[in-house]
Amino acid sequence: MLKEKKDEALDRREFLKLLLGTSAGLILSPGQAVLRTKGTRDTGIKVIVLGFDGMDPVITRALMDQGQLPAFRALASAGSFQPLGSSIPPQSPVAWANFITGTNPGGHAIFDFVHRNPENYLPVFSASESIPGRRNLKLGRLLLPLSSGKIRNLRKGRAFWQILEDYDIPATIFKIPSNYPPVKTKQKTLSGMGTPDLKGYYGLFNYYTNEYKAITEEYGGGGRVHDVYVIGNRVEARIPGPNNPFRVGHPETYVDFKVFIDPVNPVAKIVYQNQEFILREKEWSSWKKITFEFIPGQSVTGICLFYLKEIRPKFKLYVSPINIDPEKPALPISTPESYAEELAEKFGPFFTKGLPADTAALENDVLDEKEFLYQDELVYQESMAMLEHELSRFRSGLLFFYFSNTDQRQHMFFRLIDRHHPAYEERLATEFGQVIASTYQQMDRALQLAMDKADKNTVIIVMSDHGFNPFRRGFNLNTWLLQNGYHCLEPGVKPEEVSLFQGTDWSRTRAYGVGLNALYLNLKGREKYGVVRPEEKERLLREIAYKLEQLVDPKTGQKVILKAYLSQDVYHGPYQAEAPDIILGFNRNYRISWSSPLGSFPRELLEDNHQKWSGDHMSAPEVIPGILLANRPVKLPDPKLEDVTAGILSLFGIKIPPDITGRNIF
Repeated sequence: MLKEKKDEALDRREFLKLLLGTSAGLILSPGQAVLRTKGTRDTGIKVIVLGFDGMDPVITRALMDQGQLPAFRALASAGSFQPLGSSIPPQSPVAWANFITGTNPGGHAIFDFVHRNPENYLPVFSASESIPGRRNLKLGRLLLPLSSGKIRNLRKGRAFWQILEDYDIPATIFKIPSNYPPVKTKQKTLSGMGTPDLKGYYGLFNYYTNEYKAITEEYGGGGRVHDVYVIGNRVEARIPGPNNPFRVGHPETYVDFKVFIDPVNPVAKIVYQNQEFILREKEWSSWKKITFEFIPGQSVTGICLFYLKEIRPKFKLYVSPINIDPEKPALPISTPESYAEELAEKFGPFFTKGLPADTAALENDVLDEKEFLYQDELVYQESMAMLEHELSRFRSGLLFFYFSNTDQRQHMFFRLIDRHHPAYEERLATEFGQVIASTYQQMDRALQLAMDKADKNTVIIVMSDHGFNPFRRGFNLNTWLLQNGYHCLEPGVKPEEVSLFQGTDWSRTRAYGVGLNALYLNLKGREKYGVVRPEEKERLLREIAYKLEQLVDPKTGQKVILKAYLSQDVYHGPYQAEAPDIILGFNRNYRISWSSPLGSFPRELLEDNHQKWSGDHMSAPEVIPGILLANRPVKLPDPKLEDVTAGILSLFGIKIPPDITGRNIF
């Protein structure tokens, strides 16, 4: 009877996933092998790779020299420490895809955070897509899906752990970016950056208040403000959930909740579904499960955190984005599926959203700096506990483990170590100016944990996908194209009122920008309304690239774009034709503006960045390389991300496949 109920639950879960979108012979290269494999799933060498997103070599070296990173210093003394060449452009999904596949974007087809649809010129997420089922049976207001939907990972090329699997070499891959949904493998993998919340966003928080509050929307994420009323010391509201695939029009689901406020003390009781818990003012809850019902008998469960920011004089309640519940994942987040469930059984609920730190809440002053850091410290402590767990059972093969804290905190706190940044504040710098250094020290503790578990046959590699620099000034690419006659609007259209290219006259437009580093030609035969003839392409590309590289900021006298790369010159592989035509490599201190990536035309060509998102990595890769440390000498003088991939395979004695363009670093 129990088995029948368990099977029924599994079948129901599989059904919901469909609705929501859901060995070779051993070839050794003796000259390259450090230690040959002993046999099936038992390697004579073990490899630990720690991925610290965005860790910068200049900051790392300075802290090492000051004695603040003793584990880094010890590892470098035992082997090597040098800059690691990043991708073009040095964006996280692009860079980590380089490492995963051992090749450049022409070989894996990830060119930016967002790509464009040539049929309508609109931005689309680059890493994954949801494909709904095409057949439904309509019964009044109800829909019965007759065909399954699915979620597809858009990264091409084989992942290095799939190659290891060919040779029966075990691997655990913990939260590596650019792997959602996880590619098919028998290895243990947990998806990282790119994994959405339960609603399908990169992160959508909810904020309940009776104080007027506006939120700046972000593409793919952000938050919602819900106006509430405190009546009789009680607040009633609802938490929005995923859209309902069983209802015509797929309306949003929701869960009602109530807050009962103590009339005297700064404390409140929150009640919803079968749960109730008490929070004091300025207190965070533990993870809370929340279930959204589609129809009787069909529902999905997520997890979230509550933070009671203020009770009086204004009511302020923050609810984190609804993370996928790892105990009962409604969307695919691990291979095998039981891996996420196994971690949840040991650790309880944990962050599954790919970018767990709620930068949008800090940007919009829903959380302040201290509250943001408290939340991100939960991420770090959770990661450390899981790293220790994985190290304790690591016996053979490869372990890759990823930390997001370095990237997210540098994005938000760079303004407080750069006195020339438009968003620099002396008061905040006094209190939070050490956040970045402290975060690097936390990564040092993670490395020490790995070094303590290593034996003489363990190779330890520390790497980052890119470095960091200040983001002081934003460049409006589409405004530049408009001013220089490469983009045209319809008569009477005011440029500053345009978004998503509404009002563009495509019959006269030759170029447009979508994404953070990408420029496309309006190419005839490729874009829906293309006008640039193929024989004009080369001349036009080089003309635009030359002009962009000559652009000087009149405020600073600095070049804005250090290098405008023609993708045909820097990308090689089967997907090169899908790339943007020009990749912008910004100079230090510059990045694309906030508006230009989504088809807007702000009035100013260059503008100060006053936002808390103040550090970035959209520069030319030579400006912001990542880091590479190992307890083995690195022989290449100029290693790149894809070279690390080749080096890892070579450590296990695997002949490097021809589609991997990287060179063996060892």
